[in-house]
Amino acid sequence: MTRGPTIVRVAPGGGGGKGIKCCCCRCCECINFGYLTSQHGVIKLAQAMLGGLCQSLLVKYGLSEASSMGSAFHGFLTTASACLLTTALLITCYVLSSNSQHLIRQSIFETVFNAVACFMYLSASSYMGVAVNIYLYPRYALVNMYAAYPAMTAVYYIGVIVGILHGVDAYLSYKYHKGLR
Repeated sequence: MTRGPTIVRVAPGGGGGKGIKCCCCRCCECINFGYLTSQHGVIKLAQAMLGGLCQSLLVKYGLSEASSMGSAFHGFLTTASACLLTTALLITCYVLSSNSQHLIRQSIFETVFNAVACFMYLSASSYMGVAVNIYLYPRYALVNMYAAYPAMTAVYYIGVIVGILHGVDAYLSYKYHKGLR
């Protein structure tokens, strides 16, 4: 039994959010700013902003304590960096081309990426939570103005939120991939 060719359909752009409105016309219609206000765009922006917040807190407050936290710090930093880079690339592709938005979302890539990112964030957050409470809390109890403990605590709490966002995005991407929208 042979299968016929696979046909990929790209939904035509409505032009509603494309380009920049200048007086009575639109400029730069190749840019799809309407994506940023869609449900999927808001989730992606939240993932990028919270992932960037985690990464900046890790670098600013956690780098000096990386030796005491060990692989929990490095694992979380790797997770945040990899997922932030991929999410930023996806946002850029979707804003620059509505065709790529539909083609990439129809593929299995976004479902798999978000499922892996969800697992990585949730596991890195739980490992970081254990390390922070075992290694940083005793210093926080003894040293006045010790900023690493509250910052790293915020990191693993935010990491759980980002993991949940990636999980929701994986589910929505799976529904989109299967055509269940």
